[in-house]
Amino acid sequence: MTYVYWIKRYILFHGKRHPKDMGPVEIEAFLTALAVEKNVSSNTQNLALSSILFLYREVMGLKLPWLENIVHAKKPKRLPVVLSKAEIQKLLVYLEGTSGLVANLLYGTGMRLMEGLTLRVKDVDFGHGQILIRNGKGGKDRVTMLPQSLISALKEHLLRRRVTYDADIAAGHAEVWLPDELDRKTPDTYKEWGWQFLFVANKVSVDSVSGAARRLPLDAKMVQRHVAKAAKQAGMLKPVSPHVLRHSFATHLLENGYDIRTVQELLGHSNVSTTMIYVHALNRDGEGVKSPLDRIM
Repeated sequence: MTYVYWIKRYILFHGKRHPKDMGPVEIEAFLTALAVEKNVSSNTQNLALSSILFLYREVMGLKLPWLENIVHAKKPKRLPVVLSKAEIQKLLVYLEGTSGLVANLLYGTGMRLMEGLTLRVKDVDFGHGQILIRNGKGGKDRVTMLPQSLISALKEHLLRRRVTYDADIAAGHAEVWLPDELDRKTPDTYKEWGWQFLFVANKVSVDSVSGAARRLPLDAKMVQRHVAKAAKQAGMLKPVSPHVLRHSFATHLLENGYDIRTVQELLGHSNVSTTMIYVHALNRDGEGVKSPLDRIM
């Protein structure tokens, strides 16, 4: 799992010290070294940060102060890769199984990959037709729509997921990471159905810190491989990753006439200027701004 990789690198960077003996100073030093010495991209640095915060918040139940002294990796200003609606349809044809459901959910809601893979069963609200995204980028919660076209597939997935959960309960493997020290406040919550991850790995893993056997969220790299393979099968020349589905979600909403503030809220952007990057695609498919040359010819 990607998070495990970065957590290991963080621990090795500090001479195998236990995470409980480290804090903001060590995190800032590690992330700064990635930017200055390893020259990683901003996305890689952010992924490393997300992994470490997941360790402290979700696994260890600790709250960290805001990290102010990180040297951030430079992020080049590039336009996002966006697929047309026809390309999205073509891509999704080649995505099946759990990865296919995740991919449909990413395009249908605008979630980031790890936001989708860390959804809990209780976060999917069929009654109100919405999905609660907890602890997204910046530690914020937000709500997005539940695509009506995915309700049936999600309910079928939950039936299969419940079978796995019942087997884990019987085997004593149903423990799950809980946020905000809930495992200490309500000791039995860690094995409740509602708190289980919606998308999980096929095998149970043993936590190297606590020794507990638990089922981790679905591997992000596996979903990335499946999306890349589907793009190749669909004959696409553009570089396609799960995040491209989020870019396409935002662009297509704007094409469909939704205002930028609505899209900003659904994406969880703190500043509308971040969302403005998707305006670049509004002249696709004959819609939006037309070239003056086209008007006179």
